[in-house]
This record gives sequence, C-alpha cells and structure tokens, in this order.
Amino acid sequence: ELYFKNLSKQKQKEVMEKDGSRHKLRVCVATCNRADYSKLAPIMFGIKAEPQFFELDVVVLGSHLIDDYGNTYRMIEQDDFDIHTRLHTIVRGEDEAAMVESVGLALVKLPDVLNRLRPDIMIVHGDRFDALALATSAALMNIRILHIEGGEVSGTIDDSIRHAITKLAHYHVCCTRSAEQHLIAMCEDHDRILLAGCPSYDKLLSAKNKDYMSIIRVWLGEDVKPRDYIVALQHPVTTDIKHSIKMFELTLDALISFNKRTLVLFPNVDAGDKEMVRVMRKKGIEHHPNFRAVKHVPFEQFIQLVAHAGCMIGNSSCGVREVGAFGTPVINLGTRQTGRETGENVLHVRDADTQDKILHALQLQFGKQYPCSKIYGDGNAVPRILKFLKSINLEEPLQKKFCFPPVKDNISQDIDHILETQSALAVDLGGTNLRVAIVSMKGEIVKKYTQLNPKTYENRLELILKMCVEAASEAVNVNCRILGVGISTGGRVNPREGVVLHSTKLIQEWSCVDLRTPISDSLHLPVWVDNDGNCAALAERKFGHGKGIENFVTLITGTGIGGGIIHQHELIHGSSFCAAELGHIVVSLDGPECLCGSQGCIEAYASGIALQREAKKLHDADLLLVEGMSMKEEEPVSAAHLIQAARLGNARAAGILRTAGTALGLGVVNILHTLNPSLVVLSGVLAGHYAGAVRDVIQRQALSSAKAVDVVVSNLADPALLGAASLVLDYTTRRTC
Repeated sequence: ELYFKNLSKQKQKEVMEKDGSRHKLRVCVATCNRADYSKLAPIMFGIKAEPQFFELDVVVLGSHLIDDYGNTYRMIEQDDFDIHTRLHTIVRGEDEAAMVESVGLALVKLPDVLNRLRPDIMIVHGDRFDALALATSAALMNIRILHIEGGEVSGTIDDSIRHAITKLAHYHVCCTRSAEQHLIAMCEDHDRILLAGCPSYDKLLSAKNKDYMSIIRVWLGEDVKPRDYIVALQHPVTTDIKHSIKMFELTLDALISFNKRTLVLFPNVDAGDKEMVRVMRKKGIEHHPNFRAVKHVPFEQFIQLVAHAGCMIGNSSCGVREVGAFGTPVINLGTRQTGRETGENVLHVRDADTQDKILHALQLQFGKQYPCSKIYGDGNAVPRILKFLKSINLEEPLQKKFCFPPVKDNISQDIDHILETQSALAVDLGGTNLRVAIVSMKGEIVKKYTQLNPKTYENRLELILKMCVEAASEAVNVNCRILGVGISTGGRVNPREGVVLHSTKLIQEWSCVDLRTPISDSLHLPVWVDNDGNCAALAERKFGHGKGIENFVTLITGTGIGGGIIHQHELIHGSSFCAAELGHIVVSLDGPECLCGSQGCIEAYASGIALQREAKKLHDADLLLVEGMSMKEEEPVSAAHLIQAARLGNARAAGILRTAGTALGLGVVNILHTLNPSLVVLSGVLAGHYAGAVRDVIQRQALSSAKAVDVVVSNLADPALLGAASLVLDYTTRRTC
C-alpha cells in the first residue's frame, strides 16, 4: 500500500495536468470470503492509491459476515477500506440445497446494489458459488466483468463454476501460461486476456524475511520452533461429501498419531462444512494439547505461518498455489486440487482412504525444504492489472465476441510488463571458467556471461549469485521470463537435494556443497543441479540428436571423459548418483593410471589430460615436432599439439590417437552390450577426432545385434549450458503418491 501511495504522489500532479478531463473508471470489487480477499486486497490497494484514475466501491457478502467463520469483514475495515454494502447471502444448511439457496438469495439482493453503484466494471475472483451470483447479476445488468484466476483446472465442481464465470466475464486476468491457453481454447478474445500472475504473490515474495517468531508463538504456543509444526486446511468436496468427511476424519487421526503441533483452520462455507466441524469436536481437536483450531488467521500472518511450517496438509488451493512460493512441503489430499499446476513441493495423495497412507505422506514430507516456485506469479501482478484496467475502452461495444478456432498465434495482449519468452538461467561451473546464460525455450542462448572460476568456495558462490542476479535483471530487458536456474557441474551430484557430493580435482573446495538453497533463497526461483555429463545428455534429448530417441548415450570427450544415459526417455542417475561415469569403464587391466586411482580407464587413454601426458612424453624425447610445426619456448605442450603432429605425419602421435580411439571404442562396445542404446552421441572438443575410430571398433568387436547403433558427433554449440537450461525447461512438476 505504501509503495502505491508514494508512486501516486510522485505522478498525480503530472497526470492531472495531462488528463484533467479523463473519466475515472468506477470499479466495484466484491469479496465473498477470506480466501478471495487475499487475492483482491493487493488490487484494491493499487486502485485506492491512484484516485486520479479510479473510484473504488467495495461490496462484502458471503461468509465474511458470519460469526462462525470469524467475521472476516473486519480485516477489510482494518485495511482502511470503506465498505459500501454488506449483503447477508448465506442460507444456513448442511447440504447442496443450501448452496443453491444462497446463490438465489444473492441474485435477489445484488440488483438493487448494482443499480445504486452503477460501476463501469466489476472485479470477480475465482470459482465460489457466491462469485457465480455476482457474475450473473453483473452480466445481466450490462456491467463489464473482470474475472481473476480464470482458466485454471482443479478437479471439482469449482471447475464448472469457474468456467461459467469465464463465459460471463468480459476481461480475464490469469496466473499461468496454461490457464491462458485454456481461456484461448474456450474461445475467449485473446486481446482481453492478461497473463499477470497471482496478485497475492506481490505480497508473498516480500513476506518471508519479516519477523515471524511472534506470529508462530501467538497461534501455536511459546515452545514451537520453525519447521516443527503443521498447518492443516481441508474443505468438503461438494460432489462427494460423504467421502470428503471420511477423509478429513482419517487426516485428523493421522495428525494425532504423527504427534506434532498442528494449526487446524475451519473449512469454507460449503455443503458438508458443519459435519467436518463436528468431526473435529468429536475427536477433541479444540482441546487437544497438540492442536490449535481457529476460524480465521489474517492473511499476512497466515503466510508467515505456512512459510515456516514443517508441512501443510489438506486440500486448499493455497497449498498448491501460494505455499509453493516458500518451498514448504505440501500434502494435497483427494481430488479437489489435482488438476492444478504445482511445484516440486506438492505430494498428491489422491486416494487418501487409509490413515496409514496419510501418515506415510507426513513422514515423507515433514521438515523438508523445496525450491521456491514461481509458477503462479513473480511479484508484479498488480502493476500489470492496473495498466490493463486503464487500457479498457468503455466506448467499445459491451457484447462479448468469441474467437472460435483456429486460434491466432498472438495469444495475449501486448503489455510491456509481461515477459513473453519463457527462459532459464543456465550455469556451467567449469574447472577454468564460470559461465551463466539466459537460454530460451527453443535453445537460443540470448545472453551469456563468463568469468574466471574463483579458487575458494566462498568467492565461487558469491560470484555465482552475483552473475545470476545480473542475468535475471537483464532478462527483463531482453523480454525473457526466467522459470528457474539450472546448474551443470563436474563430479558426483545429488540432484534431489541440489548438493555437489564430490567434485572433480579441477574444482577445488567443492564437496558436500548445497547449491540449491542459497541461490533459490536469493533469486526466489527454483534451482536444479546435475553432473555435467548428465546435462550434456539432457541437452541432446531436448535440442540435439537425441530428440525423440527413447534410448541413447552421450559421451563427453574433453579434459576428462564423462557422459549421460537416457533410458526410456528418462535420465539415469543410479542408486548413489554415480551412473554414467563412463570415463571410468576399464578397458585394460594394466593400462595407464587414471586420476580416479584405478588403471586402464577410458579416461586414462582418451581424455585431454591423457593426450597431453603422452604429448609431453614425445616432446621431452624430442619426438613430437615435425616439419610444419613450431612451438614457442614457454608454450605449454597440449593435446592440440599431439593432434597437429598426427595430421602432419608423425607416426608416433598418430599411434597414440589410434590407441585412444580404440580405448574409447571398446568402452562404447561395453556400453552397447550393457544398455543396448540405439544412438551414441560423441560430444566435446575431441569428439570429431574419435568418431571414425569408435565406429571401426564397434564393427570389429560388438555383437552383430548391437552393430546397427548410430554413432554421431554432437552439433550443439554449447551442450553444458543447454543441458543446464534443460533441467529447468523440461522439469515436470507434478508428483503422485
């Protein structure tokens, strides 16, 4: 609110001079319950802060005015909004008929209110039955409707209500790209759709670092610590009330057995809510020492509670939407939200039909910390919505136009705040250089930054954060929306936790390092980390020769030898995250010593380090240089000199390369006999020198059934960065239990 007030003071004088005769847009915001107010309040603050453009009328109805649900209209008054009208529209009852009667009562009362207010536009949120009454009344009275959060899919009767409101609404503000596509598929006019993100995220993303311990103590007790309590919020499913009551009973039993302090919020006003409250009281929840049962928690305090909880459980949309901003573990019970897009933090228990199943989910999720998810917003929704409201032309015909297929390519309004190109921040942590790039969904490297990799842990992490922040800021200028950060690094990596377990000798002080947490906390973005060989395989799967191939292997031939395995379209990590250490396949029992401590590894023959070692031996014996070659006195001997010598006719150099190619080929044969891939991709600076030798060895040594494999050289310019980007761009967010 303070931000919008300050902004208003700075611009008001100039705007009034230019637009003194401008018609103020009269906006009616109608709020029905605590949940929709959390989404509408940021918009209301923004409208109130620009009185030169808008007049705000607030209508309150539904459960806001019921004592059993906390009389939550008071929080609207506490936010210093003038409530123009209060409508008592809830018909007491415990079945579906009471909901229908409540809609009917609202339809009876609303026309008089709207006749008095005569708003230019009404803002309606979500998918509640109260919102359907609001949209119906406004549409029939020729009042323009702006619908917030249309196009989403949850999995209950709410879907039908939400889509019905969509058809009544004239303008749409959606939160995700998928929701936008759904609205387009429903034939809504693409010029009247704004992809803004969820308004509540404007507050969420700045809330976590505020003082929270006093809030935790007030609601859960003096002895409760962060990450050591549970927030439970479960609503009845009106299409299957009996089952949802049973599921709530099982949930409470599991929570009692789990024996952690738990804050239980009362359910929404829906058919079956009273029975759920009776279940709570029957089990003594309100008097149980481990439980706190409350009707309402102010939104600012609620987000602090879920941000620092050990887990949230239930079936509230808040669990799959807002809580992802903090990476708090969530257990979503039943089918009420299973259609929604979710972050990595959400575990679905769709058939929550036993106490043990729910208890097992609690054991899996409690106390974890996941990457922060920004699926539903980036913290800039309200400025976009206000700009969208200002762009509405009241002179346009009121009658809606539907855009029937085919859908136009340009599917959203051109608002300069909206970042159209979905992209990833890719980080390549090499032995010499640290590189960060903005990579688009199509694999285009939009912008790249390179710095020397510092030698110490602290300096290295500081530089990564600095470069990522710089790249994320630049993304706005190049019209890119950053979905997450992918990191490619050498060594053994636990991708589930985002931890580098053991690094290569080229990257010092880089073992047991948690990369995910500091970067995710700093950027408010999800972060994925994986081994550079695995990233190369992912790059080929998304952008290279492996696209559409079910089973293939990528071999990196550079300073070392690494690789990645794609089996049935999925990357293989192994039980201890050391699958695809292909450079350490042994091809000779008495071969040269490898950096891993073994002998006869492929890497000891065919890596850049191995070729450099052999080149030095030839040079020391004065057997490297041939006619056409020259070296400066201080110039270090490298693998490139060995390759050059072989090309110019040095038989010894050619023999070393032939041996290296044979060793690599034998390793590939072992891979063929173990995994039977249909494709082998050679990547890295030495790939072109080895391809012919590898094919020859396969024809000589492989079983006839494996000889048909394709061996190709990668055509990707930067597989490390593209692979790191693929970690983000290809990640699937939904998990089931």
